[in-house]
Amino acid sequence: MAGDIPRAQPPPAPGRHPHLLLWRWRRNPLRRRTDLLQAWIGLGLLLAVLAAAPAAMFSVGDCAYRHYRDTAEQQARTRQHVPAVLVHDAPRHPEPGSDEAKETRYPVEVRFTGPDGTPRTGKADVGPGLPADSTVLVWVDAQGAITEPPLTAGEIRSRTMGWAILAFLAVALAGAVAHGIAGLALHRRNLAEWDAAWARTAPRWSRSP
Repeated sequence: MAGDIPRAQPPPAPGRHPHLLLWRWRRNPLRRRTDLLQAWIGLGLLLAVLAAAPAAMFSVGDCAYRHYRDTAEQQARTRQHVPAVLVHDAPRHPEPGSDEAKETRYPVEVRFTGPDGTPRTGKADVGPGLPADSTVLVWVDAQGAITEPPLTAGEIRSRTMGWAILAFLAVALAGAVAHGIAGLALHRRNLAEWDAAWARTAPRWSRSP
């Protein structure tokens, strides 16, 4: 409609040309205060992540190591390695003795004596091809149920590293989210300033002669 003030159109953001990567730090007539503020926020967040990420990795990794070490010690005290007898034959596929068979286990019912001396039955993972009445060793807990073996040193290390890496990623993600939120807030502020400036300038450009 004639006489309406057109909507403000802010200039496009600088591209990703190598010479423009640090444009917010360079003095130029088009740089706004918010541009410099965003640059400082980005630098501050980067330094904070670089400082906090190793600390988080160490702190979380240390807590995880202590937890899994104590768990392994408790499991070693309360779990026993006892002989068990297969109730029936284990499946024979893959071929016993093959490379695949070394990695394959089947749950087979076994008989064993619990810590209290009571005969029990349960499911144990055994290799293929074992006939009935074969004897295998199983781990049982204090209640006499078949369970996993205590955590090994390698398992403790791998789980500890997993938690340490997650802590590092969490700090990095938090920094990225904070940077994105700050950038969005500054972008909205820039748009509002553009609208206000255009509202003051547009009448002079759109005024009829």
